[in-house]
Order: sequence, then C-alpha cells, then structure tokens
Amino acid sequence: MESQMQLDPIRLFLIRYQSALVIMMGFACAFLLGLLLWNVAAAAVPGAAPFDFEAAKEAPAGLSSEPAAEPEISGAGNDEGAAGQQISGGISPVFTAEVRYWEPQIVRWAAEHGLEPNLVATVMQIESCGHPLAISRAGARGLFQVMPFHFAAGEEMLDPETNAKRGVGFLAEVLTRMSGDVGLALAAYNGGPAAAARGWDGWPAETQRYYRWGTGILGDIASGLTESPTLQQWLAAGGHSLCRQAAGELGLP
Repeated sequence: MESQMQLDPIRLFLIRYQSALVIMMGFACAFLLGLLLWNVAAAAVPGAAPFDFEAAKEAPAGLSSEPAAEPEISGAGNDEGAAGQQISGGISPVFTAEVRYWEPQIVRWAAEHGLEPNLVATVMQIESCGHPLAISRAGARGLFQVMPFHFAAGEEMLDPETNAKRGVGFLAEVLTRMSGDVGLALAAYNGGPAAAARGWDGWPAETQRYYRWGTGILGDIASGLTESPTLQQWLAAGGHSLCRQAAGELGLP
C-alpha cells in the first residue's frame, strides 16, 4: 500500500500532462526521421560536392569582388604545355619587381615542367613575392613555400633551384590531377589535392582567398591588362610587407 501511494503522484503527473508529452514525442520522432532521411540522401551522392563557381564570386572585403572563376591561360608563345596551356615567352608586367627579378628562371622552370610562366609567377607572387629565404609559421620554405616533406634527405630547401624543382614540380602534378583546371590546381597547391577535391564549401578560408587571388591575377593577365587590380588588392591585404622584405633581400629599391 505504501508503494502504491508513492506511485500515485507519478500517475497523476502523466495523466495531467499526457497531451504535452504526446506532442513532445511527436516532435522528437519527426526530428529523428528527418535526420535519417538526410543521411540516406547524403550517402546516395557519390564523391565530393561539385565546385560552386558562383559562390566563388561572392568575395569578402579585401579581395576581388569579381575574380575569374575559370581563367584561360594563354600567351604569345606557340608551344603547348601541361593540360594544353599555351606557353608564353615571358611573364606579364603586372607582377611586382621582386617577382620579375626572377623572370629568366621562372621561364626556364616553367618550360622544364611544361607550365605557363605566368602561372608559375603567380604562385611565386602569392607565396613569397620572390623572397628566396621566406619561411612561414607553418614551416613552408623558399620562393614557392614548399613544405619540408616534399624534399629529399639532404636537399637544401632554401636553394632557389631546389625549391623550384619541388614547388613547380608539385604545381605541375596537381594541375594534371585536377584535369588542367587552373583554379583547382591553385587550391590544391595551397590546401592539398584532397582538400581541393572537397569543393568550395570544404575549403578553408585561406584556400578560398588563394583561389580568388590566383585566378584573379591570371584573369587580369588574360584580359591584356598591364596592371592587375587583383594583385593590388593582394598587396593592400598584406603583400606589401612581404615584398618589402623580398626587395631588401634581393637588393632592390
């Protein structure tokens, strides 16, 4: 009898709030069912989400508001390199003096890997502004900011020739892996091939900025401009400091 009396308040609570409990259980079931259906739908889609080039045009402050989503690299040259790029004979005048300092080497390094020199110069511009001794907080080194694991044992990572061998070689590799898509190759160079394959929404903010700057600079060059608005925005966003360091190292004004 004592146990029965202790249960009576519980029964009374259930009777009094029966309607509310039924509604709450209904909401919980609907939520679980919706979650289950979402997982089933996601599993049914193979591979990574498609790259959203329209979203890429929604640039945040400090970046180009209308970057070239798919720049077509072409130049005055006549030979075709990797992924059918048109190989030009030099680099565009849009690049800073620190990058143009390396023009003969850039042209040679690009030719060795079948790449467009302006693509190689763009990567150098964004990565180091031509500073051969640059080292990032993440440990990337040299002109092309190559991570140490790309080098063989005993290689001098800051040596320009060695750094270019590994950096430009990796650029050519990711361009091939991305089926010649220059924008995705730039994303892969910055964030790695696996990250690039995840699509725009799967990229970190740094990779999204890298894509916008790289494709924007190349798009400006493809448009025949002699000064790149995108490059000027990169300089204003912090590139000036990097280029001043490079100029000091190279003995430029």
